[in-house]
Amino acid sequence: MPQLKSVMTQPVPYDVLIIGSGAAGLSLALQLPESLRIAVVAKRDLCEGNTLYAQGGISAVLDANDSLESHVADTLDAGGGLCDEAAVRRVVEHGPESIGWLLEQGVEFTRTPATGTAGYHLTREGGHTHRRVIHAADATGRAVETTLADRLHARSNTDILERHIAVDLITSDKLGLTGPRRCVGAYLLNLDAGHVRSIPAKCVVLATGGAAKAYLYTSNPDVATGDGIAMAWRAGCRVANMEFIQFHPTCLYHPDAKASLISEAVRGEGGRLLLPDGTRFMPAFDERAELAPRDIVARAIDHEMKRLGIDCVLLDISHKDADFVRGHFPTIYEHCLALGFDMTKEPLPVVPAAHYTCGGVITGADAQTDLRGLYAIGETAYTGLHGANRMASNSLLECLVFANLAARDIMARIDALTAPPALPTWDESRVTNSDEEVVVAHNWDELRRFMWDYVGIVRTDKRLQRAKRRVNLLRQEIAEYYGNFRVTNDLLELRNLVDVADLIICSAQRRKESRGLHYTLDYPRPDESQRHPTILIPDHYVPASGRS
Repeated sequence: MPQLKSVMTQPVPYDVLIIGSGAAGLSLALQLPESLRIAVVAKRDLCEGNTLYAQGGISAVLDANDSLESHVADTLDAGGGLCDEAAVRRVVEHGPESIGWLLEQGVEFTRTPATGTAGYHLTREGGHTHRRVIHAADATGRAVETTLADRLHARSNTDILERHIAVDLITSDKLGLTGPRRCVGAYLLNLDAGHVRSIPAKCVVLATGGAAKAYLYTSNPDVATGDGIAMAWRAGCRVANMEFIQFHPTCLYHPDAKASLISEAVRGEGGRLLLPDGTRFMPAFDERAELAPRDIVARAIDHEMKRLGIDCVLLDISHKDADFVRGHFPTIYEHCLALGFDMTKEPLPVVPAAHYTCGGVITGADAQTDLRGLYAIGETAYTGLHGANRMASNSLLECLVFANLAARDIMARIDALTAPPALPTWDESRVTNSDEEVVVAHNWDELRRFMWDYVGIVRTDKRLQRAKRRVNLLRQEIAEYYGNFRVTNDLLELRNLVDVADLIICSAQRRKESRGLHYTLDYPRPDESQRHPTILIPDHYVPASGRS
């Protein structure tokens, strides 16, 4: 890990305030010119986030036997008819150059002597018809994140604000300013000092990742609480496709295995899903078997677990050469071994877990949101790439491509943007320290449990109605708590999660069909009349004619 510079080495206001420090946020910061004053905000350490734990790799057309058209077709197929084809083509076409940029930054991908792969080993994952996933063994995200963090540390124009969590965006209308609505900064809570500061910026970029911590079982680290989506919604931005929450089919089932993902590449290299008696079951659900898209595999596992009343299924790659397994999956192998499982000799117990948020803040081709001066990139954004289901390893690619597109747009506009006005300080004069933190802990637990039970892999109208009643009560409690007590990290994350959970539930209630990641027993088949994104519009949304 790089040694990080001290906080606030340059005066504010910033030209660009980037909230989030994963692949999207770091890539953007590195592609902006050093003439700009930039701040990168990280809730924990700079590298802590979903990117760090990404195992499989990055999909891109790098083999002579592959094609851009094939990558586009596979993505459209996995997306269940809801992908924006223009967005898909934009991302796929920028894939090779994005990998080239990472190589220039110093990311070391796994090499192979095989011909036709430009010297790098390419694996295949669910939904892909070719080997096109470039990777760094089974720790691609770590290689990308730490390399980019090292590069960022060397830049003198960027302040790294670790252990800061955004409270809310600051918009011009909140300040009573006339003219088109714009984002002029954000309130940030310093977790160490315990105080909130107003940070002005010409441009604000949300790169805060997804919201899988809304669910009881997830592959995500604790920071994935939907902060950017919730803040943008409260600021008046539209969101789309929030019903499509991807459940990764294979997380290790063990009481001490918190967020232990077993990479899809294990199935890509021959891993088989088995019932406790050793029976292979995926061929009965899809002709692609273990390499079917994630929604199909996750539902198949869920079906078998409920049918048989079992706690997990098994993932077996022990039939492969032990040196091959250890060589391709060294991180997974060592982690499982530490928990008592030798994947070269025995199958691993696995269950599905909430993994990826396919919807998010609506953006255009340049990553701009509905609010002038506010951008969203990475898992926070709805770009049209994923549709109703994300294809494996398209996520890091999306981060890289839209970081580049956002950087280009910011550079084209930054000189014309006026400096933000002086911002009001955070007012704590009418709040006190909480004497009942147990309320936050209890509400957090209740939220994640009813989301898992009622808004999970398989849904019904009745389950969604139950979830909606509960989320309405929680929102009232949390709003009251937020208005009376000083903000803390747990309170802010809970406030964001309850807003995002409400968006997920409302979106799911609107979709009266089964498509991609949204499967409901009441409407088990797709309905072509509903082949369009689910768009939610906040009460204070300003149509395009009211924006610049």
